[in-house]
Amino acid sequence: MNFLRGVMGGQQSSGVQPSGAETIQKLCDRVASSTLLEDRRDAVRALKSLSKKYRLEVGTQAMDHLLNVLQTDRSDSEIIGYALDTLYNIVSNDTEEAAESEEENQQVQTDDLGVQFTEMFMKQETITLLLSVLEEFDFHVRWPGVKLLTTLLKQQGPQVQQIVLVCPMGVSRLMDLLDDSREVIRNDGLLLLQQLTKGNAAIQKIVAFENAFERLLDIITEEGNSDGGIVVEDCLILLQNLLKYNNSNQNFFKEGSYIQRMKPWFEVGDDNSGWSAQKVTNLHLMLQLVRVLVSPMNPPGATSSCQKVMYQCGLLQQLCIILMATGVPADILTETINTVSEVIRGSQINQDYFASVNAPSNPPRPAIVVLLMSMVNERQPFVLRCAVLYCFQCFLYKNQKGQAEIVATLLPSTIDATSLSAGQLLCGGLFSTDSLSNWCAAVALAHALLENSTQKEQLLRVQLATSIGNPPVSLLQQCTNILSQGSKVQTRVGLLMLLCTWLSSCPIAVTHFLHNAANVPFLTAQISENLGEEEQLVQGLCALLLGICIYYNDNSLENNTKEKLKQLIEKRLGKEIFIEKLSFINKHECYSKAAQKPQPTFSNPDHMMFDHEFTKLVKELEAVIIKAVYKSSEEDKKEEEVKKSLEQHDNIISHYKNVIREQDTQLEELKQTVSSLQAKNEQFQTTVSQQLAQIQQHKDQYNVLKIQLGKDNQHHNAHNSSAQVNGFQPEEVSRLKEEIEELKKQQDLLKGELSEKNTLIQNLSSQAGSQTEQVIGGSEQVSELQKDIETLRSQLYVQSSEINRLQTERMELLQKIEANATAATPGDYAPPAKNIELEEKVASLLKELNSTKEELKAVSEERASLKQELDSVHSTAAILQDEKLKLTLEVSESKKEQDDLLILLADQDQKILSLRNKLKELGEQVEDEDDLESGDAADEDDLDDDDGREDDM
Repeated sequence: MNFLRGVMGGQQSSGVQPSGAETIQKLCDRVASSTLLEDRRDAVRALKSLSKKYRLEVGTQAMDHLLNVLQTDRSDSEIIGYALDTLYNIVSNDTEEAAESEEENQQVQTDDLGVQFTEMFMKQETITLLLSVLEEFDFHVRWPGVKLLTTLLKQQGPQVQQIVLVCPMGVSRLMDLLDDSREVIRNDGLLLLQQLTKGNAAIQKIVAFENAFERLLDIITEEGNSDGGIVVEDCLILLQNLLKYNNSNQNFFKEGSYIQRMKPWFEVGDDNSGWSAQKVTNLHLMLQLVRVLVSPMNPPGATSSCQKVMYQCGLLQQLCIILMATGVPADILTETINTVSEVIRGSQINQDYFASVNAPSNPPRPAIVVLLMSMVNERQPFVLRCAVLYCFQCFLYKNQKGQAEIVATLLPSTIDATSLSAGQLLCGGLFSTDSLSNWCAAVALAHALLENSTQKEQLLRVQLATSIGNPPVSLLQQCTNILSQGSKVQTRVGLLMLLCTWLSSCPIAVTHFLHNAANVPFLTAQISENLGEEEQLVQGLCALLLGICIYYNDNSLENNTKEKLKQLIEKRLGKEIFIEKLSFINKHECYSKAAQKPQPTFSNPDHMMFDHEFTKLVKELEAVIIKAVYKSSEEDKKEEEVKKSLEQHDNIISHYKNVIREQDTQLEELKQTVSSLQAKNEQFQTTVSQQLAQIQQHKDQYNVLKIQLGKDNQHHNAHNSSAQVNGFQPEEVSRLKEEIEELKKQQDLLKGELSEKNTLIQNLSSQAGSQTEQVIGGSEQVSELQKDIETLRSQLYVQSSEINRLQTERMELLQKIEANATAATPGDYAPPAKNIELEEKVASLLKELNSTKEELKAVSEERASLKQELDSVHSTAAILQDEKLKLTLEVSESKKEQDDLLILLADQDQKILSLRNKLKELGEQVEDEDDLESGDAADEDDLDDDDGREDDM
């Protein structure tokens, strides 16, 4: 701005006022040529301030320079923000300001100016550059970048979408705006994504798989659901863009369990007065979002799966609560009815639930009855009545159970005079003075008959009381009476649609209709007249009804057979005229509009002429009626024969189908029986295999026992007396064997322990022998230990000899037992004397065995005592080892002291010798060496006496 003031000031000083274009040109030159960043920044700021007033000049002169700034000055966020703001002002049509006083801007800028600048901006590298700028976190860069890209999408949406789509990570960068902590950027990011996802299925899928559903639902929850502000509205619009007509995203939304998260949106309180406009808008968009998921235009499988989820999660129940609540605004109530309609359409479980809903009245009334009361009430809003009709149609769509319930309320046997039923309301609307009520009731009753021949026949039983004193008339007759009275076009159209639906595919109803002689002349008279444009629709419907009477005629009435009706048309009307009148139906503008979608959407009541399901019926019948009218009698006869043969063929096929069904059921039963028998067989086989394994195991055990007891055990079992004579059973023999084996094991253990103790004693004796040379007291203890060891050895020797003797006795005992067993054969008989001898032998053997046991017991006790003595020997040896170590230490210390004394004595001898030599040199008298030696010898004797005393110590 300083630069701008300098330019303006310099111009004013010379007396010439600069124009806006000149100023902008100087600023553009400054941006392009200045080397200082501050100067370029000031120039871009000045361009931003002039961009609203001089939009055309700035756009034409400065756009290239601004784009260059975005490329070269990325490091300075301030100049980037000014450049983006300037570009936004140039491209956007919302910020236009027409200058009235200046000649350059006298003309008003149009929206084309923004489109033109957008086209200049539209280059792939430019959009890619803008996407990279959006990665900057700085608020003054990201926010104007978001607004600029949003404006570009508004001006040139498809082109920008394609560039973003091919740009690497282009959509992902824009999705990051939803996570921005600054609400302004996040909210403008929502607007940007709304424009980005419009009409582009590829971008919609990418956005959905970037976790958009989770993020948007979280934002809606944070903002307060339906009580939130405009941010909730923006999120809902974006969700609609992602889901509408996009089957992939709808399936992803359902599979991600996001439908369940919609239920809290519709939780309204008891007090529904004073709703804000924003809440009404939010709830309206939420209802529309539900309808997007269950729209009849979606694939049937996707719609039914969403309907099932909405029932399971309680969403349908919540919508029905709003439907029956008081104080709900009219437009929300209307949209709720439409939403409930599509949630229950074609879903049997949802339709059954809706039939069970009751209004909170006293007494409670079914919701269907309450809604029908609104439909036939001419004081209710037109859109509400259309919504109720659509709800009733959806309730009966592919719902034969519901159709039967509605028709049953009209039958004489089920009419309840105390309560108001749906059938009574429909009849009341059918014959009221309001033409719209007539049309709605006729269409609603026609939907109770669609593709249901049973209910068409049942409806023939309905009788109506016209006035007091007059006999009742049938519903079919009353409809034809109202037609003949010449009521409004809308009423007649509704009744004719009802009659056409009723008579199609129902020969009995056709017969009832033709039974009234006035009906056919009335139809031919209506068709033959030349009336206005509005009456042409009635003529076409009359021609359709007459054609139905021909095509579905069973020739049961002689005066109204197919051939006679065709002759009547040819004589009274002409076949061409009849076909022309019939074509009036599909040429009507209301017909094409009604054929587009099931929901009745009309701008005003006068345009309410056709029903969607009826248009499908017309398409189905028009061709066959034309063919039937042009057929000759011979062709009819041939066709009748063909029909009869086809019927016979169908009967045969149905018979075989029934037989096949019965066989299928029998086959299924047999398969189940076979499977159950197979399962039982497998169980039995496993049981048998287990039992066989057990038997084999028992056999093995038996063979082992047989081997152990010997081959003659069978003889002992057969002759128990001989076994008892021998004095013992096989169990006792086996027990004795086990005891002897245990004794052998104990003997082996004793031998092992003895060998270990011998090695230990030898070690101790060797150690003790080495110590006896130095320690006199230790030698005496070792000698005592050796004596004890010798006694232990002698005792063990006695024990081993005793055990050997016992082993030999055991062998003799076994030999005796075997000899006794072989002596007792099955054919031999032992005399009493021999038996006594055997008994005595056995008794002596038992005594010896008992004595052996006692000796073994004594041996085990002696072994225990020996073990204790050995333990005491161990402890004594350990004590001696400690004493030996102490003595060894003392001897080593005394040796060291002795060595030290010897060294001192040697030093003293040297000193004495040197002193003696000195004395001799001085002339002193010195003792002889012999004297010294004798003295030394005496000293040595004294030392020896001292050593002897120490040894005695």
